[in-house]
Amino acid sequence: MIIRRLAVPAAAILAGGSILLVQPATASPPGVDKKPVAEGYGGAVATVDVDVSRAALGVLRRGGNAIDAAVAGAATLGVTEPYSGGLAGGGFMVYYDAGHRRVHTIDGRETAPRAMTPASLEGIPFDDAVTSGLSAGVPGSVAQWELALSRFGTISLKEALRPAIEVATDGFTVDQTFHNQTAANVARFKDFTSTARLYLPGGAPPAVGSTFRNPELAETYRQLGRRGGDWLYGGRLGAEVVATVKNPPVTPGSTRTVRPGLMELSDLAAYRAVERPPTKVTYKGMDVYGMAPPSSGGSTVGEALNVLEVLPKVGLHEYLEASKLAFADRNKYVGDIPGVPLKELLSDGFAKERACLVGERALAAPVAPGDPDGSYGCQAPPPPAQAERTPPEGPETSNLVVADRWGNVVAYTLTIESTGGNGIVVPGRGFLLNNNLTDFTFGPAPGDPNLPGPGKRPRSSMSPTVVLDDGRPLLAVGSPGGSTIITTVLQILFNRWDLGMSLPEALAAPRATQRNTAQVQAEQAFIDRYGPELTARGHSFALNPEIGAATGVEFLGGGRLQAVAEPVRRGGGSALVVGGHR
Repeated sequence: MIIRRLAVPAAAILAGGSILLVQPATASPPGVDKKPVAEGYGGAVATVDVDVSRAALGVLRRGGNAIDAAVAGAATLGVTEPYSGGLAGGGFMVYYDAGHRRVHTIDGRETAPRAMTPASLEGIPFDDAVTSGLSAGVPGSVAQWELALSRFGTISLKEALRPAIEVATDGFTVDQTFHNQTAANVARFKDFTSTARLYLPGGAPPAVGSTFRNPELAETYRQLGRRGGDWLYGGRLGAEVVATVKNPPVTPGSTRTVRPGLMELSDLAAYRAVERPPTKVTYKGMDVYGMAPPSSGGSTVGEALNVLEVLPKVGLHEYLEASKLAFADRNKYVGDIPGVPLKELLSDGFAKERACLVGERALAAPVAPGDPDGSYGCQAPPPPAQAERTPPEGPETSNLVVADRWGNVVAYTLTIESTGGNGIVVPGRGFLLNNNLTDFTFGPAPGDPNLPGPGKRPRSSMSPTVVLDDGRPLLAVGSPGGSTIITTVLQILFNRWDLGMSLPEALAAPRATQRNTAQVQAEQAFIDRYGPELTARGHSFALNPEIGAATGVEFLGGGRLQAVAEPVRRGGGSALVVGGHR
């Protein structure tokens, strides 16, 4: 099937059949290496940050594979993008193994302490939980790095950490995004002695253009490389993490009430990263692989694609409706619980039943979930459901994509949840703790699949995705953005194959996110271009200034790769290739 290059120019096709040209967003002035698109051979990297991309590319150039480079990049992200990821966070990794032509996934999601119950978050204001020890989950990143390297990599953890150690030691140039994110966190950061000392030097955010160094994190990484993950999972570093969670270093005189956490050293010792079977759907003859629960990314993106495929015509109206229906089912059925009906949620029969509800006008939202019971037929649209309480997911996640010379490819989404996690740096160690337990439903919510519980992993929207064509990699993509991750990935795939855009155009195009809510959140450019026609179809809009910050890699054929990052969102990303010529 010919799908590498479509003849249709960058355009958005509305349900009425009209075509409106979509031009990519204007790029910010590129630096020497900070370019949003790169094409070449021998390997490719796309991340949000040029230092991260350089670190991963250096591993590829030294003979490492995609897994090696992804771990090196993730560790470096903990230095230059510490408010998005780090060794105290977690994430999900989708990996295509070219040697065996098989897709694997590794779940490094954080877990709740064993002392956490479904009632542990009840009655606590969300904002109070965000900045607390109570919101810190048992970190999964280090265990995930070790598992990925031992199963599929070619280098040691010690070697994979070297680029991050160099950047932490030598420093990186503070850009506007890092400055702005620090400034937005001043009120939180100043309330913890360790955080203020690291990220508010002289009492203020680091200036744009200054060099920021983190020697404490460099030393932490050195020791982690020497001692291995056991140093965190039951060892001295783990004991320091637990002490910080249970007794946060609150600045004397602070008026902030900071709740202590429930984590114990035994929780760290019990943590395991987990290999899980990927989700899989077939779309336009391609195989689309994603993450299974506790991520809701693979199931929700997959269900929406299935709905779109059975519709007689598709445009932006249908994209929004398919997403709306898939989110209704995600909220009802998906979580870290036994018996998630994943097979039926991704079945063709269920997709056809849900697609029957898509008409010329938008369904009133929130729509009721479907019944993935294996017996399907068209049904009349049910009355609107009551609005569900779903926890807000922090937008400051990050995604990186790496492909190597052998055709292996990694899509890796990682996070510490809110911008700056829970705001607490482990004293003397140079890294922030996560607040990923705020992704649980706070309750009371009987029957909710995402209530907290001992050892549970919060439901996630992270959606690292790998697409194969005839068993070989074609595209890999992912994004940050909380629950908008799902719609960002879905819209990029939709843009690429239903609207005929190239991958750079698909990433740059203005976005809208419909998550079974009364209003569609959308960027201003989307509202300006498509709002009138979609409003006439029954959609209403609310402004979301920026949705996602995606990265992707496409295999163009003949060994040529195209790495793609955002041209503008979150300050623009960095795409690099090993070599431009053969």
